[in-house]
Amino acid sequence: MSPRALSEIFRLEQTRNYLQSGDISAAVRLWKDYVHRPERELWHDYEWGNVHWYCCGNPLDARALLDGVMHALSPRTARELRRIVGRSDAVWNQPSPPYNSSEGQRTG
Repeated sequence: MSPRALSEIFRLEQTRNYLQSGDISAAVRLWKDYVHRPERELWHDYEWGNVHWYCCGNPLDARALLDGVMHALSPRTARELRRIVGRSDAVWNQPSPPYNSSEGQRTG
């Protein structure tokens, strides 16, 4: 990100009572790491939840925070952040490979 964008994000974190210093970069990192996890782990989280979210942060909450932050930033800085978050969103939105139920294996 540009120094101007980083400065604006820093100011936002300092002026909002729901943000602490480093929250936005932590949310970006948490969302990016989450979407790159293996599909079986994502499915397990969906079915059973993830106990580590209580201590380490919920990636879905982090993504929601990023959405709100993008609305609070200037259009130029929001575009930069949207480009970064959009890369992870693209991974998240990829379709799963087809599952061949007759053999119990994925095809492809």
